[in-house]
Amino acid sequence: MTNVLLIGDDAPNFTAQTTEGEITFHDYIDGSWAVLFSHPKNYTPVCTTELGYTAKLKDEFTKRGVKVMGLSVDELENHDGWLDDIKQTQGSAVNFPLIADDGTVARLYGMIHPNASDTMTVRSVYVIGPDKKVKLKLEYPASTGRNFDEIIRVIDSLQLTANHSVATPVNWKDGEDVIIVPAVSDEAAKEKFPEGWTTVRPYLRVVPQPGK
Repeated sequence: MTNVLLIGDDAPNFTAQTTEGEITFHDYIDGSWAVLFSHPKNYTPVCTTELGYTAKLKDEFTKRGVKVMGLSVDELENHDGWLDDIKQTQGSAVNFPLIADDGTVARLYGMIHPNASDTMTVRSVYVIGPDKKVKLKLEYPASTGRNFDEIIRVIDSLQLTANHSVATPVNWKDGEDVIIVPAVSDEAAKEKFPEGWTTVRPYLRVVPQPGK
């Protein structure tokens, strides 16, 4: 039976063989943020583009304290040839572990949907916080490549809102104005945001991004 994980749930721990040796997931996170994302199987064209582009984002993930791990339901000995293809076709070598999964981890994280396939994963993305809880869950059909710039944008929002009493509005990007959460009264907001804010409605108070 496939597990169903929701935002706020504990991210299950596992030990798996990867392209960087045996890794225990919670030890790999070790107080960092993490992205775990799945691929239906090796040598699939959309996955090839995704893994190459994610490798190009290494500095962006590192800057945010994020560790990345991919997963493909395929054997470890098949990974090396595929990684060579990715490097040659995408211009970037994969620089993070890629799990060789027999389906165990995929089912643990609900990455296999029987209505789509009994064996191949959909394109799942989990963002996991330093507390090892699920902060974000995205799912794409196997035919649609993911937008990893959007994943970076969401991580910026998650990290900001975890440390300040704000929420990010539609299409927000790092450095843009944010919203004071309704749970913060005007009196409390005066202490948190002494430079003031713009009240559009009593429940909609716009303020410059903290720390910028």
